[in-house]
Amino acid sequence: MGDKAHTHPGAAGRATAADHPTSVRNVVLVGHSGSGKTTLVEALALTTGAVNRAGRVEDGGCVSDYDDMEHRQQRSVQLSLVPVEWDGIKINLLDTPGYADFVGELRAGLRAADAALFVVSASDGVDGATRMVWEECAAVGMPRAIVITHLEAARADFEEMTRICAEAFGGDDPDAVLPLYLPLHGPPAPDGHAPVTGLVGLLSRKLFDYASGERVASEPGEAELPQLDEARSMLIEGIISESEDETLMERYLGGEQVDVKTLIQDLERAVARGVFFPVLAAAPAADGARQGLGTVELLELITRGFPTPLERAAPRVTTPEGAGRELRMCDPEESLVAEVVKTSSDPYVGRISMVRVFSGTLRADQTVHVSGHGMTDRGHEDHDVDERIGALSTPFGKQQRPVTHVIAGDLACVAKLTRAETGDTLSAKDDPLLMAPWEMPDPLLPLAIQAHSKPDEDKLSQGLARLVAEDPTMRLEHNQDTHQVVLWCLGEAHADVALERLRSRYGVQVDVVPHRVSLRETFGGRAAGRGRHVKQSGGHGQYAICEIEVEPLPGGSGIEFVDKVVGGAVPRQFIPSVEKGVRTQAAKGVAAGHPLIDVRITLLDGKAHSVDSSDAAFQTAGALALREAAAEARIHLLEPVAEVSVLVGDDYVGAVMSDLSGRRGKVLGTEQTSGGRTLIRAEVPEIEIGRYAVDLRSLSHGTARFDRRYARHEPMPAQVADRLRDEVRVAS
Repeated sequence: MGDKAHTHPGAAGRATAADHPTSVRNVVLVGHSGSGKTTLVEALALTTGAVNRAGRVEDGGCVSDYDDMEHRQQRSVQLSLVPVEWDGIKINLLDTPGYADFVGELRAGLRAADAALFVVSASDGVDGATRMVWEECAAVGMPRAIVITHLEAARADFEEMTRICAEAFGGDDPDAVLPLYLPLHGPPAPDGHAPVTGLVGLLSRKLFDYASGERVASEPGEAELPQLDEARSMLIEGIISESEDETLMERYLGGEQVDVKTLIQDLERAVARGVFFPVLAAAPAADGARQGLGTVELLELITRGFPTPLERAAPRVTTPEGAGRELRMCDPEESLVAEVVKTSSDPYVGRISMVRVFSGTLRADQTVHVSGHGMTDRGHEDHDVDERIGALSTPFGKQQRPVTHVIAGDLACVAKLTRAETGDTLSAKDDPLLMAPWEMPDPLLPLAIQAHSKPDEDKLSQGLARLVAEDPTMRLEHNQDTHQVVLWCLGEAHADVALERLRSRYGVQVDVVPHRVSLRETFGGRAAGRGRHVKQSGGHGQYAICEIEVEPLPGGSGIEFVDKVVGGAVPRQFIPSVEKGVRTQAAKGVAAGHPLIDVRITLLDGKAHSVDSSDAAFQTAGALALREAAAEARIHLLEPVAEVSVLVGDDYVGAVMSDLSGRRGKVLGTEQTSGGRTLIRAEVPEIEIGRYAVDLRSLSHGTARFDRRYARHEPMPAQVADRLRDEVRVAS
């Protein structure tokens, strides 16, 4: 942010364990897929000397997107930690996927970071999903800066993109989003596009030329001064308006020249407080160059303007039993509190847990308490166990560089924590503590799977357990009604990654099968049935006869059994047997194999034999009676109906409501919310929203989200029921 000279640090740029929280910066990179986050991380690694050429570590391979799956998919699918060092400060760069299906990895990065870099492509602009993440950061006061990339694109316009960012991110105060530097353009190319070759610092009034592959400082020429002075005045007013010195604006407007050092200090404080959001430009280094355009300026902002871990509020912690506990803010001498922000598996090392230490110091070979609570709805059991820390390391691409300890405020990886899952808390063995898990989106796309072969079936359970332990945005369901194994995901790409990980990491091949919803059956009217189970074939016989009447009940009534036998036609000891028989048959279904609900079954009469009647015989007779009654009645299929709440931008309300109606949905009402959004409440049959997570994203360009909750079962329209029965017959 100033004109300080920087040299290439070479090997000194290698990240090691930090020695104090003030020498750590934790920065998450946020932006839509293709905005250039990973390229920017690699450019910063090159500038700091952490890599020997763009994006490569000494033994080859990228520092981010190093996973084979990411190479095959040609996009980031997981959170990556890239530690670098600049001016004695360790910077933990957290590269997040930009695709919406991997928002869980993004949320983990936000949890681990203290500041965010929003990466915006000059050719693509700001999408709705990025705006939503900005609002999330604003809600918790996270400091943010904006980096504009892809300035080499033919239609790239830094000034116009800065205006768009101010409009998208500035809210009521667009003057809080202003550039710190202006691009310097070289001679126009044959297509008329003038490439960006340097930057002009608005506060320092220095020109930084990157054309040679090194940052060279000089004085701006006469041609740059008019534009520089106008933008500089706007920046100074923006900084002063956010200054903690309330007299500074009055003095400035009165003609007083504000010292540049004072402006820079005010700028740094405003950025750290999350009230001013500078805009910068960056581009990767050309072949053979050692510094990418804008990377030094960005590193200056991170080290001098972004907050240290000490400036982050201490996390709220409790004992595993729920009792509150106060901690000093980010103190290496305090009791240990660390959180597993990511879990992955390595074929050689085993499970690797990326942790953020919030308090205390984590040491190799230390025994810690692992606590996980509050994720039972995702298939994770609450657990409290003691485990011994294995090797500690800082990741760098595929490498794991060993360290002896990790202090409060820093991030590192722990090997072979067999019970720790993403979101778990690590604490001292003699002082167990718990952090509440961070909010994760509900996985709403069902993926029904089955083992491809018998060997796969033997490994499937363990593979799925490891998969959901790594990714809390997945939910595993063993549906007792449909007898399906269902992996709930965030979208199609998320599901593809899950299947690929099962195959490549855990050696489990699975087949995807159509997902079935839990249907029910009920009687459409009153019906009678007679169950006769009589066998006299020598020896001890079987004899039981019962007569029942079945009538429908209102929804939610379940199964009601009534005894109206008179005169002891069915002995008292066998009446519970009849009830057990009809309830067992009801659970199996009477028409299409779906459980029977919402009926009253009345036992009216029957016959017994003094020798051959038995509990088993009357159970069988009860089941036969119910099946006979069903054969004479209209049986309705009942489908589950979900209460759906859709939060969508006002521009898409009409399209979303029309789509819900096309899904046989019933809109219950709408409610205006903040940020130009509307909350739509509706009831929709679950069979119609199996792929709604995918379809809604397409319909709203990724800006809408929804949740669902089971409401009730209700009769399925006859034509839909007939179509479903036909599909079942064809499949069988």
